Amino acid sequence: MRLTTKGRYAVTAMLDLAIHHGKGPIALADIAQRQGISLSYLEQLFSRLRKQSLVASVRGPGGGYNLARRASEIHIAEVISAVDENVDTTRCAGAHNCQDSGPCLTHDLWQDLSVRIYEYLDRISLQDLVDRKGVQDVAKRQDRQGPEVRLDGLGTGGLSVGA
Repeated sequence: MRLTTKGRYAVTAMLDLAIHHGKGPIALADIAQRQGISLSYLEQLFSRLRKQSLVASVRGPGGGYNLARRASEIHIAEVISAVDENVDTTRCAGAHNCQDSGPCLTHDLWQDLSVRIYEYLDRISLQDLVDRKGVQDVAKRQDRQGPEVRLDGLGTGGLSVGA
């Protein structure tokens, strides 16, 4: 499976927005600070999230972003798809041309895994994550801490995959 920082950061930023929901519009600079993600990168992601009606922007002083729907109505698979990510585990990106212009021996196995991963992520809402005690504990710690300084501008050292 290849889930890049784009998908991971989109989910992280949307979860941050859901956690801080009800406190007025949340500035991207605040999310960037708490999550150690480049502000310019967040701006690109939120442009896509806004186009998919997952977030709504509020302009002017005190502006920022709100969730466009309740956190219980926004699923992780939808967030990942909104930023043009997918959870394809096949070698051919689903094109059925893994080997000699046709599917490889294990193509169906990896295709089935991709479907199951998508279905799993499509069953988990932002609210499900907000309700997890571990998530709440991390959010409280992040709110107490100041800004995280990053030298690479991305927040986690680039395009690493894996938790």
